[in-house]
Amino acid sequence: MSSHGSSNGAASGNGGKDTFGSSSSGNGINIVDSAPPYNPPPPAEKELTARSKYQWLAVYFALNLALTLYNKAVMGKFPFPYLLTGIHAFFGMMGCMFFHAKGTFKLTKLTDRENLTLFLFSTLYTINIAISNVSLNLVTIPFHQVVRAMTPFFTVIIYVVFYSKTYGRMTYFSLIPVVAGVGFATAGDYYFTPLGFILTLLGAFLAALKTVVTNRIQTGRLKLSPLEILHRMSPLAFVQTLIYAYFTGEISRLKIYAAETMTGRDVLFLMMNGVIAFALNVISFTANKKTGALTMTVAANVKQILTIVLSIIFWGLVLTPMNAIGITLTLAGGAWYAKVELEAKSKRQVVDAELGRKDKMPEKN
Repeated sequence: MSSHGSSNGAASGNGGKDTFGSSSSGNGINIVDSAPPYNPPPPAEKELTARSKYQWLAVYFALNLALTLYNKAVMGKFPFPYLLTGIHAFFGMMGCMFFHAKGTFKLTKLTDRENLTLFLFSTLYTINIAISNVSLNLVTIPFHQVVRAMTPFFTVIIYVVFYSKTYGRMTYFSLIPVVAGVGFATAGDYYFTPLGFILTLLGAFLAALKTVVTNRIQTGRLKLSPLEILHRMSPLAFVQTLIYAYFTGEISRLKIYAAETMTGRDVLFLMMNGVIAFALNVISFTANKKTGALTMTVAANVKQILTIVLSIIFWGLVLTPMNAIGITLTLAGGAWYAKVELEAKSKRQVVDAELGRKDKMPEKN
């Protein structure tokens, strides 16, 4: 569950404007003369919205990095990736049940088709994790990281092909250093089998698809809240991860581990890991809704680079000149992408404000 575009772009391309049709009142007063002029949202309101998006992204970065480093420590003692994902799903389920009981959110009445959509969504999450784990056994870690770094490109392809969305030329250019930088930063022994190459490529595509679908479920017709999505999805994902764990032998190995190695402290660490994962899922879905799928995939690449930087600090990871170039490229590319998106957002707001002004000025008789 926790192994995790502009939302406006994902939702639709229009400005979401209201229209007003009548041109005159019943007593003959000319509305063109009497209607107040259209005033676009003040700059302070726009700045507050942008600040809110970056605040959500900042919290997402902090929690994501914390969970990544925490998982690294946990997996050293608890080498069961599917069961760890199951723990994340279980705590997501428990957390959502708690907040639902408190009245924090209400469940939307869904049709059978919409319930099927959410079931397929949960399956997409667990299959994405499964394919990632399987492909890691068929390729080297540097190759796996390089291919997964291509997720922003797959996100663009999905939006262009399935949603007819277009991006500015500078957006495409800014993605190049974001992706290429990860390649330089993780440069190492590149080895892969043909099946490993296909599965790793498929995993990157599914990661992009998962991020896009997450955004669409929140901003499209369903408009479900992050907590409701998790509430509906977590039980399904929990069952699916247990099935994967059973067929990969993790449950059998867990029995031996629990009898010989596991301590009460280990259980506490796993519980804390589950709580952080639940918080990250909520924050991740919210940040996706507010910033968009493409932005989230770019943020994931930047997070990967920051993880390398923290590994240098805490674990003494040796950095080569090529790695340093890659880190610089990705961070600079991320900043460039953010700048391009802000400029594009400002232009869209100007256009939407102009369209809104025209729509609120009825035609003269």
